Amino acid sequence: MGIRPEQLTPSFSRLVGQEKARTLLGRALESGQLAHAYLFRGPDGVGKQLFARSLAAAVNCRQRQGMDACGHCSSCRKYSSENHPDFLVISPEKGTIKIDRIREMTQALSYPPYESSVRVVLLEDIHTMRAEAANSLLKTLEEPPDNNLLILTAAAAREVLTTISSRCQVVPFFSLGQEETVQVLLREKPDLDHETAGLLARLSEGCPGQALLFFRSEMVALWREVVALVSDPQNDGNRDVGLLLQAAEKMAALKEDLLPLFGLLRIWLRDLLVADSLGQEKDNLQSTGEGPKGNNWKRWNSRHLFDKLQTIDRAEKELGRNCNRILVCEVLLFQLQQ
Repeated sequence: MGIRPEQLTPSFSRLVGQEKARTLLGRALESGQLAHAYLFRGPDGVGKQLFARSLAAAVNCRQRQGMDACGHCSSCRKYSSENHPDFLVISPEKGTIKIDRIREMTQALSYPPYESSVRVVLLEDIHTMRAEAANSLLKTLEEPPDNNLLILTAAAAREVLTTISSRCQVVPFFSLGQEETVQVLLREKPDLDHETAGLLARLSEGCPGQALLFFRSEMVALWREVVALVSDPQNDGNRDVGLLLQAAEKMAALKEDLLPLFGLLRIWLRDLLVADSLGQEKDNLQSTGEGPKGNNWKRWNSRHLFDKLQTIDRAEKELGRNCNRILVCEVLLFQLQQ
C-alpha cells in the first residue's frame, strides 16, 4: 500500500518534546494572533524545521483540528507533496544564504498569496547569512507586508544580528531527553534496536536529527566492527594486523563522521569504566547491540580504561593538527587492543 498524503502532512501531534514552543505556537494559532515573524532558535536536529513546517501547514489548513492540520484538505495535500504555491523555503547554498534569494523573496512578498490567506516563508539557518543578505532581510522585517508569515531558524550557538532577532518573536528550542530521542529514533527507524538507539541518543546529545544522520552513515556498523576487533585478539593476544589496517582505512574514510565514531567508542569505554568502578559485571554491557565477540575487554580495569580514553583524546588532537588520518586510526586501534 502506498503512503497516503495525510500521512505526510506536517503535524504537531507527531512531534516529540519542545513543550514550550508547542504551547506558545498553539496559543497563537488558537487565538489567531500569530506574529509576523518567528525566530526558532536551538541546537541542530531538535525539530525546528519540523515545527516550522507543521505551523505552515496548520496556518492554511481549511479544517484545522486544534493545532494540527487535517491532512485531507487541498492545502494539506499540497503541503504533503511539497508543492504548495504559498509556502517558500530558503536554505543555504554552499554554506550561506545568498542576497539574490532574499531579493527574490522580497519580490514574491510584494504580491498577495496565490490561493491561501497567508503565505509562509521558511528561512533556514539564517546565521549563515552575510551582512548584505541580512540587511536586505531586515528591511522586510521592519515593514512586513500583510498576509505573510516569516519563520526563521538558527542554531543556538551561532550569532544572529540583534536587529533581526529583535524584530521576531523568538521561540527557544532545546535538546530532547534521552528517552524522547530514543522514541523519535525508533519511530523513524522501526528496525533499529533499542540499545543502538540509546547510544545514538547519547552521542547526539538529545538531537534526533543528528542521531538519524549518524545512523544513515556507515558509522554504527563500523563502530561494531571496531569494538569486536579490539575486544577479540587472536590466540595469546596476537593481532590480526590485516583486519586492523582495513578497519583503520574504513575509519579514515568516514571523514566528518570519524569524530562521532570516536564519541561512540568513548561511550562504550565509559560504560565499562562505570561498571568496573561499581563492581558490576561487564557481561551486562552489550553496547554494540549484539555484544563484542571476544572477552579481552572483561580484563580491562579502571587504569586500562582511562588509558584508552586518553588514547582517543590524543587521536582527536592529532586529527586537529592535520596528521595523516589513516596513520592516526592505525595507532589508535593498536593501542585500544592492548
